[in-house]
Amino acid sequence: MGRGDLTDAEWKRLRLFLPVSNGRCGRWRDHRQVINGILYRVRTGVQWRDLPERFGPWKTVYERHRLWSADGTWERLLQQVQAQAQADVAGEIDWDISVDSTVVRAHQHAAGARRPAAGSRLKGGPAGRTPGRDAVAEPRRPPGGGGAGGEGLGRSRGGFTTKLHLTADGRCRPLSLIVTPGQRADCTQFIAVLEKIRVPRPGLGRPRKKPDSLAADRAYSNGPVREYLRRRGIRHTIPEKSDSQTARLRKGARGGRPPGFDEDRYKKRNTVERAINRMKQFRAVATRYDKRGYVFLGTATAAAVAIWLRT
Repeated sequence: MGRGDLTDAEWKRLRLFLPVSNGRCGRWRDHRQVINGILYRVRTGVQWRDLPERFGPWKTVYERHRLWSADGTWERLLQQVQAQAQADVAGEIDWDISVDSTVVRAHQHAAGARRPAAGSRLKGGPAGRTPGRDAVAEPRRPPGGGGAGGEGLGRSRGGFTTKLHLTADGRCRPLSLIVTPGQRADCTQFIAVLEKIRVPRPGLGRPRKKPDSLAADRAYSNGPVREYLRRRGIRHTIPEKSDSQTARLRKGARGGRPPGFDEDRYKKRNTVERAINRMKQFRAVATRYDKRGYVFLGTATAAAVAIWLRT
């Protein structure tokens, strides 16, 4: 076993949820060898062609990762690993969650993805989209893998960037992930990233999607976000923006009461910052090399799976 490979205990937790057949050519090649190759690339950021020979043909490893990113297999694996943690008393999920985003610098190799014609279909991907429109949920791609221009790439103060939006539990582990262009405002993806939380319950019952409480910074302080949280009955701690406070005070009694704010609860918001630090220990997450948005989302999700397995 090489450094960073799945241990026997980690493989035992993961193998039960892996697909048996690829739907085209019979049974898959050895999953453990291929997943170790994927995790090696996610951890080091090495080019696919430079994968060590012990992981098998590099194209097999890349194609497995691309297909699992496209059909949502990585996301389902993340949910199943989270369900195991929820069922295990020692590793129970802390449902006092936090929300934030981080900007990821895109390498020059992330540019240049071929843009399909309207109605066409790329190999292993969904039907092409109209250039310049925002991403929407499409078949065979998990939601949250695209953005303006089609691949979640944009221009921000950091240059050519993409943004990773995530929620994290109280133990600094990612719960859900979404990829957008780097200039996209945090609050626009708040509902989408919160709706992606889906932890299956042991036995019968619907997956758990509602946290006990939520903390976020001022970027999420607006009317639609607070209205959504009130409608779902989620206790939240979000500081009020100074301009919102000024406008409320200007209205006097018509401005209503200030939103509640728990300073002690807000101190726990650093859990999402620490989750981001854990994610960026994986070099293929800290710098985006993937051309396709859904493939980069799969890369980030694979890193999240590794974090859950090893914490």
